[in-house]
Amino acid sequence: MRLSFHSDGWDWGEGEREHSMFRRRMSTVARGFAAALADVELEDGWIDLELAVGTERSFHGIVWRAADDRNYESFYVRPHQVGNPDAVQYTPVTNGISSWQLYHGEGFWAPLRFPVGDWFRIRVDFAGDRAEVRVGDLSRVALVCPLKEPRRRGRIGVLVSGPDVHLGELAYGEDVEIDPTAPPAPAPPDGVLSTWEVSDAFAEEDVENERTAPRSWTAVESEPGGLVDLARVQGIAGGRNTVLARTTISAERAGTKAVQLGYSDRVLAYLNGTPLYRGDATYRCRDYRFLGSIGWHDTLYLPLEAGDNELAVAVSEDFGGWGVQARVVD
Repeated sequence: MRLSFHSDGWDWGEGEREHSMFRRRMSTVARGFAAALADVELEDGWIDLELAVGTERSFHGIVWRAADDRNYESFYVRPHQVGNPDAVQYTPVTNGISSWQLYHGEGFWAPLRFPVGDWFRIRVDFAGDRAEVRVGDLSRVALVCPLKEPRRRGRIGVLVSGPDVHLGELAYGEDVEIDPTAPPAPAPPDGVLSTWEVSDAFAEEDVENERTAPRSWTAVESEPGGLVDLARVQGIAGGRNTVLARTTISAERAGTKAVQLGYSDRVLAYLNGTPLYRGDATYRCRDYRFLGSIGWHDTLYLPLEAGDNELAVAVSEDFGGWGVQARVVD
């Protein structure tokens, strides 16, 4: 099935559009930050989008399995990074948070080249927990992604984010033939702390008062690599952009242990109620190229007591991914 962007079957939200000629083709020019979702639902299938992008910083692509405008799978291109490791990106959007700072590197990025200033196509085939992406050269799979949103029947469409994008046409179907299993994940690092509890959210400026206040808690298991995507517990609403994530570290005897900590965007870390560390990995907080991507960049030397010790981390989020991970290192 092929859809014209001239049709009335599109929900443009707060975005704008107009029709014009571009490179001898009829084009729909879309503006604004909007997921434009067609009134079509797929659980497994394929989407083929024809588009043209400029050299400006932008993030245009495809949306699928959308439950609403706050929960969906997405893939987009970064024309300002063409040829670089992060030229393209798969990312889930959960409770309104696009988690590109959490899901990066192999399986999420690819150093692709695609036309800028001319027409090209993106195709995404998805089934089960797997997506296969082609960009420009549709004969070659450029990226194989482990899908992170729940498998569900959902709406499809285009993601428009940044300066003008020219849209040609969109095709879709359910006759997909790919392996539905997620690609194998890298072996998890040793010492990962996998069992956590995550609190209800509160405002970052109230952390000292809220830390000791009565809270509701949600038990969460980390992903195999250690990541806890906090957006899976809740989104940000009413300025409540901070949660407490707590886990237990057991020690046979008192002594100091090294624990690597990854987070996005900011943290305050407490051991058995005592504050030990404050960190900031906000986008561009260190230099203009700093992405704020989560990683094993910080090491805490924790004075553990014999028995169980509580590591509690207040994690605050602006945008790009709300997450924490920790592992004990020898």
